[in-house]
Amino acid sequence: MAYSFIEMLEYTFMRNAIYAGLLAAIAFGIIGTYVVVKRIVFITGGIAHASFGGVGLAFYLGWDPVFGPIVGAAIFALSSALGIGILSRETLEREETTIGIIWAVGMAMGAFFMRQTPGYAFSPASYLFGNILMLKKMDIYLLLCLIIVILVSTILLYHKMQSTAFDEEFSMVVGVHTMFLHLYLLCLVALTIVFLIKFMGVILVLAMLTIPASLVGKFTHDMRKIMFFSTILSAVFVLTGLWSAYVWDFEVGATIVLEAAGVYLVVVFLKKLVSVVRSREEKSERAIVSG
Repeated sequence: MAYSFIEMLEYTFMRNAIYAGLLAAIAFGIIGTYVVVKRIVFITGGIAHASFGGVGLAFYLGWDPVFGPIVGAAIFALSSALGIGILSRETLEREETTIGIIWAVGMAMGAFFMRQTPGYAFSPASYLFGNILMLKKMDIYLLLCLIIVILVSTILLYHKMQSTAFDEEFSMVVGVHTMFLHLYLLCLVALTIVFLIKFMGVILVLAMLTIPASLVGKFTHDMRKIMFFSTILSAVFVLTGLWSAYVWDFEVGATIVLEAAGVYLVVVFLKKLVSVVRSREEKSERAIVSG
């Protein structure tokens, strides 16, 4: 195992994938914590799928094939994030209805523009799972910029993020601009999706924004601890996924998702089993005492 991992590092594309994966782990840990604690996983899914409309539009308009899809996805993702955030609070429309509409429209527009693009054969797999093995140094630098923005925002806004995540009404009472903060954080979620979707795909991004933080959240409710340990967990999933894909020639994105989901299911099962055993032991103790 150790030899194969060292051998993997001899390839530039694998080193780039590891660098990007470790940077992505920071985004998964921090932004994923907010997504899970705030319970906006469905909103995140809506933003992610709506961004597909921007990808399709970029190809249809003939924008630069490297940066064009990112710009198009960013426009749609940020617009959908702001739209969901504003419409769900300022109208009588239920939030899930708004998200569902934006989700469906974004995907439909993406499919429409892809279909109308002359001579372009689009593979859904590239959108669903990305291709982390095709990263260039510029891609890593862009991802590093995103991580810096996320880290600075978290340091400056942590206490407000924490208060709005757990008790938004109290935050409003004490003077926190919850609406602005909510929209800003949704925009960070949107940018995280956009910067990672090209390389890791929508399925991996959604899974990794949810699974690690949810897993750590089963053992602690401290946001700092959730951010820290879910970042470590994300890094482990990415590295083991890359290694598994290299050794057995698996699809990288799908491998990382399946590993993360597998660990999550095992932990949930074991935690449930422990809970049942403890419950039976307590019942037995009460029966002995009462007897």
